[in-house]
Amino acid sequence: MAKEDKHTPSVSSRRKFLRNSTLATVAAAVGAKVVFASSMPEGYVPVVLQDDDPYTLFKKDKELIVLNNKPWNIESQPHLLDDKVTPADKMFIRNNGLIPESIDEGSWELIFDGEAVSSPKTYSLAELKRRFHHYTYQLTLECGGNGRSEFYPPASGNQWKTGAVSCAFWTGVRLKDVLEDVGIGDNAVYIGYHSADTHLSGDPDKEPISRGVPIAKALQEETLLAFEMNGEAIPIAHGYPLRLVAGGFPASASGKWLNRISVRDKVHDGTKMAAPSYRVPCKPVSPGEEVPDEEMCIIESMPVKSLITYPKSGAMIDLGDSLEIRGHAWAGELEVNELHVSIDFGATWQACKLAPPVNRLAWQHFSAQVEFPQKGYYEVWARATDSNGVSQPMVVPGWNPKGYLNNACHRIAVKVG
Repeated sequence: MAKEDKHTPSVSSRRKFLRNSTLATVAAAVGAKVVFASSMPEGYVPVVLQDDDPYTLFKKDKELIVLNNKPWNIESQPHLLDDKVTPADKMFIRNNGLIPESIDEGSWELIFDGEAVSSPKTYSLAELKRRFHHYTYQLTLECGGNGRSEFYPPASGNQWKTGAVSCAFWTGVRLKDVLEDVGIGDNAVYIGYHSADTHLSGDPDKEPISRGVPIAKALQEETLLAFEMNGEAIPIAHGYPLRLVAGGFPASASGKWLNRISVRDKVHDGTKMAAPSYRVPCKPVSPGEEVPDEEMCIIESMPVKSLITYPKSGAMIDLGDSLEIRGHAWAGELEVNELHVSIDFGATWQACKLAPPVNRLAWQHFSAQVEFPQKGYYEVWARATDSNGVSQPMVVPGWNPKGYLNNACHRIAVKVG
């Protein structure tokens, strides 16, 4: 099995080992005699060995926050995201199902089918790499529910704070080039992805998630069928060996462990495409209001947003010292034109240095030197403005049933003494 040692989580190999082990080796693995071992079903994996350490399992920084483990959802923190290019160990993990335990890159295939394809076509991963030109882009991926924890009344789902965002370099082939080779009809409206992850129920006939993007997004220059992240094979938790990457849209549109793409003559109707998943009310509603499904619209481009990554909230400095502020800003399909910070709860704003994006759909870096007039407690707020002149709100924006698209100004605490 190609590359399993490097990319497959240790839980897989450990379970296989245990299934083939004697009771003596199981006892050695748990570190004690297994009382009533004779009653243990054949091949049973003791509970103590079932919950692996996610930091070791996925090679993650130990400051990341585990939200849940079935499925694995792990959040980063603002101060961990200070790198201009997000490294794998600082990148959030968002799953809807169970990560595939066994992946054979050598036999991996990607199937194209759907109403807008004249006949299905299949490519091996090796063929994709060999036949099509490779492209590399730095692309922002943010969970649609990033910031959900700030909504009130609370919205259901993982209570993400601000760390479900990343911007890595992705390398692969352009989806548009492969779609041209497949041959798609004028009736193509949407693409929907299908993947090798497993539904939490274990039912092979159920997909954990099957979303997609409008055909115009699929045909964009930067929409990739990616097989590398930051110059290396994609880690298993992030979609090894093949992932759709559609930067600027909610990260749920970038399917991991990709093995099939359907080219549809209608909006894709896969799992979690229907309301309320990844949809917001088409018109503003009151907090807590029930919204009919037909009045919910699919999220496409993510809103303008920024994140202070340095210093860590709670910083302490001496009076008279200036404080360097650093961070990133992004605006979905648009570019960020301005970045301001405030130390007086938004009464006045100071312009920051703002770098252009490395490429379209990459986040942009900002920095500023901030002075404080007297000793005391301060909050530093960051506010980005996109190329359409739209700025981040200073408070949590319009409530929605699933708590999506919270792009309120990010803020950190600073004490001057």
